[in-house]
Amino acid sequence: MTVAETIIQHVRTLPKPIQIEVLDFIEYIETKTATQRRTQEEKDWTMFSLSQAMCGMEDEQI
Repeated sequence: MTVAETIIQHVRTLPKPIQIEVLDFIEYIETKTATQRRTQEEKDWTMFSLSQAMCGMEDEQI
């Protein structure tokens, strides 16, 4: 049995209001994960942009 199947099996035994809480928690985790992923992608793009902007500048004289 997969983890998802085990979770479903457990959730089915809970009262409806608790099932709704579980769903809310899952949606919270999805949002949090998406935000973290976006934040990391933004950091990666920032570093890439900065490295491209600085490309060749190490040879310039001050």
